[in-house]
Amino acid sequence: MYTQAMDVGPREERKAVRSTAEAELEARFDARIDDGGLIEAKDWMPDHYRKTLVRQISQHAHSEIVGMLPEGNWATRAPTLKRKAILLAKIQDEGGHGLYLYAAAETLGTSRDQLLDALHSGKAKYSSIFNYSTLSWADIGVIGWLVDGAAIMNQVPLTRCSYAPYARAMVRICREESFHQRQGYDSLLVMMQKGTDAQKAMVQDAVNRWWWPSLMMFGPPDSESTHSATSMRWGIKRIGNDDLRQKFIDATAQQAQVLGVSLPDPLLKWNEARGHYDFGPIDWSEFWRVVGGHGPCNAERLAARVKAWDDGAWVRDAALAHARKQSTQKEAA
Repeated sequence: MYTQAMDVGPREERKAVRSTAEAELEARFDARIDDGGLIEAKDWMPDHYRKTLVRQISQHAHSEIVGMLPEGNWATRAPTLKRKAILLAKIQDEGGHGLYLYAAAETLGTSRDQLLDALHSGKAKYSSIFNYSTLSWADIGVIGWLVDGAAIMNQVPLTRCSYAPYARAMVRICREESFHQRQGYDSLLVMMQKGTDAQKAMVQDAVNRWWWPSLMMFGPPDSESTHSATSMRWGIKRIGNDDLRQKFIDATAQQAQVLGVSLPDPLLKWNEARGHYDFGPIDWSEFWRVVGGHGPCNAERLAARVKAWDDGAWVRDAALAHARKQSTQKEAA
């Protein structure tokens, strides 16, 4: 009797063998993840694991590079030479972080040109926090305190990410981000303790504007997050969005008391029974609006990155021409 299922030719046999082999590889991969092992670039990995990593690492890299823009706006307007030197060093650090992360993403088989093309075309995302304006010098301090503070809370668990190249890159990044957070907090502390009433009001205004976007940096609630469950299963993420956000609020609420600023949440209150701060509802409609490209500075930020890429074309062309020349001379010798 003839049936389609019984008509197995060479092509179907190869497919069956390949499927069996892939199933064995995936079983070994899962076992390594379950044991807390690390995955190196040369190791076999499921396609979805690879794609998830490319998406996350490239988004992280883009965020570091785009994050230089709101701070760079104040490099020539810092109030003292000391603060200018600190800000320039921080901006340089962020550029370096982007390079570490692009290099980590490239180990997954995606070229840097592909990564940047996805950013410039709007296909790839970066952190929504960098689509807000820096209206005063106090914003720079608040970015260091709140934005970099939230980044550290997000990034420290990534030093234990299951993908080893990403985890290794995060070790140095987290060390440098911790300095950024301290520098921002120190800048605000000076303004609040030694500044004029106008400077103190400037700090409070900046805190009011950056508080809620900083909480959104941890991503939507775990129940509404598209990627959290899978990333947690594979050990890419170690702690969920909600737990990280709560941890950040608990730490920052106490720091705000030391600073002498109030956080713009009337429902923020210590809950003795929970051992955590309760807080008010987050406006997720704003988050999705900014992620969707409709934030205050989305178009401005993306245009600035595209312009920088286009203006730097001659440098890339010159470097490639020099490399070709060196290679030709070496072969001739």
